[in-house]
Amino acid sequence: MNAQANLELPVAVIGAGPVGLAAAAHLVTRRVPVKLYEAGDTVAAHVRSWGHVRLFSPWSFNTDSAAAALLRDRGWRQPPGDAFPTGHELCSDYLEPLAATPELQPVIECNVRVRSITRRGIDKVASRNREQHPFALAVSERNGRSRIDIARAVIDASGTWSNPNPLSASGVEAPGEAAGTDRIAYGIPDVLGKDRFIYAGQRVLVVGGGHSAANVLLDLTRLAEADGKTQVVWALRSPTLARLLGGGAADRLPARGRLGTELKALVDDGRIELLSGFAVERIERRYGGLVVVGRTATASHQIGPVHRIVVCTGQRPDLTLTRELRLDLDPWLESARMLGPMIDPNLHSCGSVPPHGYKELAHPEPGYFAVGVKSYGRAPTFLMATGYEQVRSVAAHLAGDETAANDVRLVLPETGVCSTNPAPSIGTVAACCGAQVEPAATKTSCCGSTANV
Repeated sequence: MNAQANLELPVAVIGAGPVGLAAAAHLVTRRVPVKLYEAGDTVAAHVRSWGHVRLFSPWSFNTDSAAAALLRDRGWRQPPGDAFPTGHELCSDYLEPLAATPELQPVIECNVRVRSITRRGIDKVASRNREQHPFALAVSERNGRSRIDIARAVIDASGTWSNPNPLSASGVEAPGEAAGTDRIAYGIPDVLGKDRFIYAGQRVLVVGGGHSAANVLLDLTRLAEADGKTQVVWALRSPTLARLLGGGAADRLPARGRLGTELKALVDDGRIELLSGFAVERIERRYGGLVVVGRTATASHQIGPVHRIVVCTGQRPDLTLTRELRLDLDPWLESARMLGPMIDPNLHSCGSVPPHGYKELAHPEPGYFAVGVKSYGRAPTFLMATGYEQVRSVAAHLAGDETAANDVRLVLPETGVCSTNPAPSIGTVAACCGAQVEPAATKTSCCGSTANV
């Protein structure tokens, strides 16, 4: 098949979450054929799994321009820009109506999983006329059947939510972790709703230092207030709390800043037991519960026994999907390589990223683009608005509109924490295992004072 014939094939979009649906909206608006694959029963399956969580970004940051235009043509009334939706509201008030539009409904297929992506007729090694071979997607259907679909390009918006990082600080499964899965949850369980009976009256350990951990910790303390029995323990790998707790009122997203402010008060009041700088090494079943064994910078420590563990240590991309493609990834973040220095948490804690589009997302494999949170690899602090601008640029490029593809603009709210030497922000706090968190040190600013990045 020659290059001209390839242009008649659809663009494959993997993942019908907010960014994948936005990609499809931009493509159909530009009259580019598209096929959207979703592994879940419905669109936005990952969002539904944390639907009880209220976003810290308002509606004005959570809708895409092309998607909103399709919806307005069908009489949709956009929610107030300053209101903060839950995940369920994001689905019911935006994503479900978007998927039901006449433009998108015919191109979406649910209950199908893309297992691998390659080039039809050649493997990763072959170079000659590579770009003339269309992409071949191995697709598994819910009924057990499998097939090969052909595409001219691939926009991979499959995300990372279903591929959580393990509990161990070393990046691999901790000994005893698999055996403890009946008491270990990953992500953001609904501890005030459908999962309440699991956590009420229990001693619960939350591991992680990001916004997912913050949401779980705040819900658990509310549960403890209600039943008077639930105990909350918090362990995180980093010796610093600055990225999560330091923004406060300086955060350009006030709801995000309040997460840190509320957590600080709860730790100060002793309602959350804290151990920072703790690296989990193994899990043991003892004393009728789980004992978490690990190390701080100075000594061995153990936490427990606890009845339940919630792991909020982030996610990572599934690289098996693209093993037969020629990708250029940041060697430790597994993000698109050009994004690595912009988002590396080892270098800075800024919650913003410079404007970037298809050029920064491109790989040596022409026509493949990882977008959305998957483009960030293992890096945190992704916002939906970033993904919307990514797919706007990619869709313009695939439609041949290079002027629009290169006109990349991105305005994101800063976190209020911007440090090249992040430090604790809550002073010296007695931890649950007797360790001490050192007082805050001076932070070195690395960002300007405006959100226009």
